[in-house]
Amino acid sequence: MINKRFFKTKDEVEVTFELDAPDVASNVAIVADFLDWQPQPMKKVAKSSVFKFKTRLPKDSNYQFRYLLDEELWVNDPQADQYIPNGYGEDNCMVSTHQ
Repeated sequence: MINKRFFKTKDEVEVTFELDAPDVASNVAIVADFLDWQPQPMKKVAKSSVFKFKTRLPKDSNYQFRYLLDEELWVNDPQADQYIPNGYGEDNCMVSTHQ
């Protein structure tokens, strides 16, 4: 799931990425172009199977990302704004910060 919070006075958007991974993963990372494609660990929400990552991104742009479970399984967000072929025979998720 992706939640976006737009600010009236700022040129950025707060984006929260959430992935529910019950019985699937002990650790989850987000891998994205805005992170130079370096895995960034997501925080596990206490007493749940949800992992979260919050960041601020510039407005009026598109960003690609995927989730990496236990350093081996790639997963897409079912609520991504769009999907884009990534050149490896799979799709990347896209999140848009256009209002």
